[in-house]
Amino acid sequence: MSRKAAVVALTALAPISWGSTYFVTTEFLPPDRPLFTGLMRALPAGLLLLALTRKLPKGAWWGKAAVLGALNIGAFFPLLFLAAYRLPGGVAAVVGSVGPLFVVGLAALFLGDKPTVKSLVTAAVAAFGVSLVVLKAGAALDAVGVFAGLLSALSMSAGIVFTKRWGRPEGVGALALTGWQLTAGGLVILPIAFLIEGAPPALTGTNLAGYAYLAFGNTAISYFLWFRGIERLSASSVTFLGPLSPLTAAIIGWAALGQALGPVQVVGMLIAFGATLAGQLNPRTPKVPQAESFSSTEKNGREVSMDLEVSAVRR
Repeated sequence: MSRKAAVVALTALAPISWGSTYFVTTEFLPPDRPLFTGLMRALPAGLLLLALTRKLPKGAWWGKAAVLGALNIGAFFPLLFLAAYRLPGGVAAVVGSVGPLFVVGLAALFLGDKPTVKSLVTAAVAAFGVSLVVLKAGAALDAVGVFAGLLSALSMSAGIVFTKRWGRPEGVGALALTGWQLTAGGLVILPIAFLIEGAPPALTGTNLAGYAYLAFGNTAISYFLWFRGIERLSASSVTFLGPLSPLTAAIIGWAALGQALGPVQVVGMLIAFGATLAGQLNPRTPKVPQAESFSSTEKNGREVSMDLEVSAVRR
């Protein structure tokens, strides 16, 4: 296995892990607490990484870490949850799957990576494949929901691109930068969660086990792999891994929850997976900033399957 293939495989574990969020939410977590769930995913994981690395931002990196944390976590989570509540079925996932198109445009603007016909077509094909997997017949549109979904995809896409642009401070590892972002994002969600949802619910042992998995396996480790991948791969290569999240959610739903998985969904999976592979075939080497080395950053595409999580919470 080549070095790039190994990096791609490790980075892909992040959206694959995010695809399990739907199952964990339905089976382990209390209902109707999407923002509290987002808070429990981000803040404990961020504080743990801060304790392990014992490194805090310095100078301009206080502001940069706050911006990246807000884009990748703090703004992304609430916007995606809002889209999932306002849009039925898998519409939110389809809206979120335009993330690769946003990355292509933002990378051209801020990184100087010129968009290619291949990248644009691949992004469109990936979105089409995801739509076959998650979109239900008769799905209606809601303007607020669509706008929130587009903003969530834009937020994560901007986080990916600005992580590439800013890199990370010399002497600071990807684990520390991951902790900065998760903590900053969690602090953004904290007042929103308490304002909208009130005090935390009473938690059972099963709930605590579910939150522990989400915070440490699904978030701390997964986001570290995601941010590490952004450091080593092009922005477009990383974002094209996003469709693995809803595909994983669909497979787990079929295997563990008995959900239907017909021929159309299988074809959609093959199309989306093929687009994911095609998105990795980029001969260009990512540009490295002279001032700082790369590292870190959502999402794609957010974890697109988080809309499935919220749909499950509503049950």
